Amino acid sequence: MILNALEIQNFRNLGSQRLCFPPEGVAVIGENAQGKTNLLEAIYYLESFRSFRGASDGELTAFSQDVFHLKGEVEGDVPATVAAGYDRRRKLKKVTLNGSEALKLSAAFGRLGAVVFSPGDVELVSGGPGARRRFLDIVLSLSRPGYLEALQEYRRWLGQRNAALRSGGTESSSGWIGAWDGGLLDAGTRVMRMRSEWVAEWGSTFSERYRAIAGGKGTDGDSATLAYRPKIGLPSGANDPALATDPVALRERFATRLDESLDNDLRRGATSAGPHRDELLLSVATQERDLPLRHFGSGGQRRTAALALRLTEAATIRRRRGERPILLVDDAFAELDRGRSERVMSLLDGKLGGQVIVTAPKESDIRTPVRQLERWRIRDGVVEA
Repeated sequence: MILNALEIQNFRNLGSQRLCFPPEGVAVIGENAQGKTNLLEAIYYLESFRSFRGASDGELTAFSQDVFHLKGEVEGDVPATVAAGYDRRRKLKKVTLNGSEALKLSAAFGRLGAVVFSPGDVELVSGGPGARRRFLDIVLSLSRPGYLEALQEYRRWLGQRNAALRSGGTESSSGWIGAWDGGLLDAGTRVMRMRSEWVAEWGSTFSERYRAIAGGKGTDGDSATLAYRPKIGLPSGANDPALATDPVALRERFATRLDESLDNDLRRGATSAGPHRDELLLSVATQERDLPLRHFGSGGQRRTAALALRLTEAATIRRRRGERPILLVDDAFAELDRGRSERVMSLLDGKLGGQVIVTAPKESDIRTPVRQLERWRIRDGVVEA
């Protein structure tokens, strides 16, 4: 995938400009707070129609403006023009694909084939389970047909069940609460099955990428694993093959768990079991045993795991699309030692080899790039090519 051109109007501090990108990519150099990350955020918005930094659409609109607009021209096996705009006053988002309005965001979702690497990615490892669930949701929405629809359906049923639980029900109203369970079970089982399949398929790739970045010297911390922990009270270990191969058994266990937790759910006014509570467990290997990276990993190990996750995401999209993804690298190696940052750059060039748009405060911060990228400068949101 290649981003040929990007048109920007009133997005963050980027003003109004049109940028034409070289096929191999660019390195955007600029001091902090000049708009480097905003530029990558604008590009990735056309991939997922949301900020990778968690900002609301209203926060993305430039000060003193009511509307922002973005348009990207993408080259690949299926060329596309993707555009998105947001009206802050009307709280209205509009997305078009090849000039026609997308009735559903899912119709235009993932057309860029882009993956973003950011220093904030360390929260994927250090943060709570919600950050890792969001990672899974984005990767699968971009790569697995039907996942986004199943997730949206699950959230609708969950909202209805929770509303019923909060309406003052008692144990005698369990039959009424159960009226929502069928849809919740069907959609939730599809979500969990696809999550389980992804971890089973890509867990070894994550471990390989982690070892490659760490250096693979056979010492503690050079190996890490990925495991799926569905929140339905399963007694078996991580990555149980039954989760991927037996959706009937998975649904039955989910149904049992809903029944077991009903009294507690009525007291809390919320559903306590289901994929909205899942965990993607990242562990680091030591001589004694595997330990959760979130609690026991060093800063370097957590950053390594976060980069390995993003590289695994890129590999997933490449296999799904049959094309190399666009790589958006936002000063991602600033806190890595030289050896690890060089190994990451080598992986980006050798394993993926797509268009790279990288940002850095200084040119010297782009450590030993395998390919020479054209240098652009950015100041006060204005890009000078």
